[in-house]
Amino acid sequence: MTTYGVLGTYPPTQCGLATFSAALVKALRSDDDGVEVVALVDSIDSAFPADVSHQWVRGEPGGDSRAAARLNLNDIVIVQHEYGIFGGLDGADVLDVVRQLRVPVVVVFHTVLEAPTVRQRSILMELSRRSDSVVTMTWTARRRLIEQYGVSANHITVIPHGASDIHVRGVQWTPPARKARPVILTWGLLGQGKGIEWGIAAMALLRDVDPSPVYRIVGETHPKVAACEGEAYRRRLELQVRELGVEHMVSFDNRYIETDELQRIVAAADFVLLPYDSRDQVTSGVLVEAVTAAKPVVSTGFPHAVELLSRGMGLLVERQSASAIAAAVRRLIDDPQSAQRMSDEARAAAKDLLWSAVADRYRDLAESLHATSLASVSA
Repeated sequence: MTTYGVLGTYPPTQCGLATFSAALVKALRSDDDGVEVVALVDSIDSAFPADVSHQWVRGEPGGDSRAAARLNLNDIVIVQHEYGIFGGLDGADVLDVVRQLRVPVVVVFHTVLEAPTVRQRSILMELSRRSDSVVTMTWTARRRLIEQYGVSANHITVIPHGASDIHVRGVQWTPPARKARPVILTWGLLGQGKGIEWGIAAMALLRDVDPSPVYRIVGETHPKVAACEGEAYRRRLELQVRELGVEHMVSFDNRYIETDELQRIVAAADFVLLPYDSRDQVTSGVLVEAVTAAKPVVSTGFPHAVELLSRGMGLLVERQSASAIAAAVRRLIDDPQSAQRMSDEARAAAKDLLWSAVADRYRDLAESLHATSLASVSA
């Protein structure tokens, strides 16, 4: 049996990386694979599931050594890296753990910044040096590592972000019924930079569509955003809806949605909108879920969206442009045959994006690294 130790955030912590970790752990675990998690926490939490064998309290003296000791009990360690989840400036405390690991290490880079600070660059480069392999989820991130951080191409493996296979179990996308209101969906933790205001403004430009579309905005405010500024962003969005007079076209669902219900919400949508402001986002779990659900996607041109949607699965639009979003949505509504082709392209790509396929890629990588490690010890 191969055992994996996963370092990162984990549910019930609410963030995209925690959701990713939980899905990967579930997909990796098998009769031949054991998986345990060392979870990042602000304080010890009794609500964690049995998957979590150890909790690393940010900033706790000696916490790095205890986390490393637990991880070293496994055959392979998978470090989920995002600057904001670890303690220290720019999450530098992750290095204190990685320096103490004695088993093969895979670092998964969820963010590869195009213009990092000096410290951010230093952290990423040391993580790369101290790992046995790094994983990116897009070719854009791989290219950045090579061209801007000097990481060897041979050191990088591209494994896509996974998605639940429930979306592809016999579900077929069909255009909205003639008299039904088209449902446009944006979901995820809410915060500045999600670009929701541009989606709302686009609805005001679609008032003439009959029947008028419904824009569903699903998800609670990101906990870190809520802790800093409360619900200020959501309140601004709600005010915008009232000022534009599109209350009948926009709805908010201010909840953290569990997986099963979220899948039903996605299944009920006709189109998915990702109006993100970011020019830097190299990974989007929402995008992958939308594609595997075979939903035609309208997205701003952040790197991951450019990579996926340029293959014909959706439409790319300018950032911060309500008119561009409105034109793209109008096209999907007016040209159902084009939308159907996008859905078909997405369905064809879905099999390689499912968590079952993604877990197999991690197993292959782990097997290779473990074999190399044993050969090195024997020599």
